[in-house]
Amino acid sequence: MSPRNLPEPSFARTRLGTGPGLLLAHGAGSSLANTYGPILEGLATRHTIVGIDYPGSGDTPRSTTPLSVDDLADQLVAAADAEGLDRFAVSGFSLGGSVAIRTAARHPERVTALVLTAAFPYRDNRLALASSVWRKIAASGDRELLAEFLIMVAVGTQVLESMSSEQLQETLRFAAATAADGSPEQADLVSRLDVRDDLAGIKAPTLVISTTDDWVTSTALHRQLAETIPGAQLAEIATGHLPMLERTDEWLQLITDFLGKHNT
Repeated sequence: MSPRNLPEPSFARTRLGTGPGLLLAHGAGSSLANTYGPILEGLATRHTIVGIDYPGSGDTPRSTTPLSVDDLADQLVAAADAEGLDRFAVSGFSLGGSVAIRTAARHPERVTALVLTAAFPYRDNRLALASSVWRKIAASGDRELLAEFLIMVAVGTQVLESMSSEQLQETLRFAAATAADGSPEQADLVSRLDVRDDLAGIKAPTLVISTTDDWVTSTALHRQLAETIPGAQLAEIATGHLPMLERTDEWLQLITDFLGKHNT
């Protein structure tokens, strides 16, 4: 068990499936269901899935104070404890990738593998600008404008340009309806994040999945993760920032193949 004193688990959590433990850390402005929903059943056929919703996502109340990646990582492990998981792989998407990295850094004896998708070790200039605009729009309460911004930057070029006007409007309505209430705080955390000092000490086998048409997190950030984490593997997927929508089956296959090779 981890020697760290963990907090009481206070975030809404989900448990599914049977098999080796797999923790899921979702993206900013989203939720566990919206990040991993399309592949949850596929993951749960081989793993005991435990995931949390950050403050302001899902059923977790919004935070009145700035978020901390340490707190998110410790809450993820506290949820694993509450569900009886001692050791586990961790899959993190975007902001969740940084949460997964910090989880492995703070609880190395418990993490058996990492899968980092569209993840980043810190915010580069593009991500700093995007997270600032994102936070301000989200704080304004204009959900339609927020949806337009998010779809413009998050959906890959090929998929976006293949949409009919009706499909685009439907996608915008969905994005507006499902944006997390805690988006301002979560986007603020993105703007402050820096887990670069954690990378060289990661011991767990790691797969970095690079989303190659991503306007939110750049392929340079993905490569930095793969080049700095010892022994990390790099896989590419031809998608924008949303592989769960654009390349669902391919994303699931990459994750399950890697975890299967490491018996986790």
